[in-house]
Amino acid sequence: MFKNIFKSNTQDTKATGIQWKALNDAATLQEIKEISQTKKVMIFKHSTRCSISASALNRLERNWKQEEMTELQPYFLDLIQYRNISNQVAQDFGITHQSPQALIISEGKVIYDNSHMGIDYEEIKSVLKG
Repeated sequence: MFKNIFKSNTQDTKATGIQWKALNDAATLQEIKEISQTKKVMIFKHSTRCSISASALNRLERNWKQEEMTELQPYFLDLIQYRNISNQVAQDFGITHQSPQALIISEGKVIYDNSHMGIDYEEIKSVLKG
């Protein structure tokens, strides 16, 4: 589904306004840690083989309003294709791997971790304000 979407490093999905960046290598994971020192970063871990993951992603995209999320840089991780990076995310941030999973990173630490249908746009928005 997302295999060819990230031909460039940034993808602006016109339908949703989510400006995803691809997380597909260790260098980008390091970049996330650095960016999180000054701006909150979201990692959305998605399984292209899971209907629950597709539903959670769709729900997030339908609710997303870019003007409310200017303080957040979203990254998309296809964890089937990049399982080693998904494992590295779990190890580096001390979280349990789940799929789908949304993480918000601030100052190098996870400040929001939810999965499946617990991934909630309003909760993510409230984390940004807090």
